[in-house]
Amino acid sequence: MISIGKLNNLIILTEAPIGLFLGDGIEEILLPKRYAPKEATIGDKLEVFVYLDNDNRPIATTRKPYAMVDEFAFLAVKELNQHGAFFDWGIDKDVFVPYAEQTEELQTGNKYLVYIFIDERSGRIAASMKWDRFIDEKATDLTNSVEVQLIIAQQTDLGYKAIINNRYEGLLYKNELFETLDIGDTKKGYIKQIRADGKIDLSLQQQGYEHIDASKQTLLQYLKSHKGVVALGDKSTPEEEKKILKGIAR
Repeated sequence: MISIGKLNNLIILTEAPIGLFLGDGIEEILLPKRYAPKEATIGDKLEVFVYLDNDNRPIATTRKPYAMVDEFAFLAVKELNQHGAFFDWGIDKDVFVPYAEQTEELQTGNKYLVYIFIDERSGRIAASMKWDRFIDEKATDLTNSVEVQLIIAQQTDLGYKAIINNRYEGLLYKNELFETLDIGDTKKGYIKQIRADGKIDLSLQQQGYEHIDASKQTLLQYLKSHKGVVALGDKSTPEEEKKILKGIAR
C-alpha cells in the first residue's frame, strides 16, 4: 500500500504526457512531469513523497517536505484566513493548521512548532500546534545514557521542554546548559535519567566516562590553541564561563 504523507519507493509503470505513473504492485499514482527525472525509464524505482492535492487525490513528488506525517517541525506561516493558517511545508502544497489546532495568535512569516497528522474525519493532511497531544507517555524503548535526537519545543522556568525522537517529551535543565537554545532548534542529546514517574531528564552532553574523556580532549585542544591559558577567574561571570567553556561542555 502507498503511504500518504510518507516517502515511498515506487516503480515507474508507464509514461504519459502529464508525467509518470508509479506503482507498488497494488496501487498506482501520478508523478507530474515537472518532477520526473529526465533519465528515468520504465522499470526504474523512485523515492517519492506522496500527499493529497487540492481535490484530495494522492499525488507524488520528488521534493521532500520539512516533515512527514507523524513528525514534528518548526514551520513558517505563509497565509492566514478565516479558517486557519497555511504553513510552508517545503513542497508546492502548504500544510493547513485549523483554528481549533492553534494555541496563540499567529503572524505571517513567523515560525511555530507543529505536528503533522492525517485528520480522521476528512482524511486530509493537517498540522497542529497542540504538539503535547501527540506525545507518547511511556518511553519503553529508551534507556539511560542513550543518544537521541531533540527538537527544542518550549521554554519553562526550569529550562526547555524537548521532543525526543519525534515521540516523547523530556526536559533540559537551564543550569546545565552551556549554550543558547531557541525554540525549533534540533540537537543531539542524551537521556540523563528516566524517573520513576516516567518523566525524562535530558542532557546535551554524554553521561559517564565517555563525556569525561571527550571533554578532556577538547580542553587539551583548547589549551594548546590558547598557549595554555583559559581566560577565566574567580570574578568571571556565568555568561563568560558559558562562552569560553561552550566547546568544552558540548
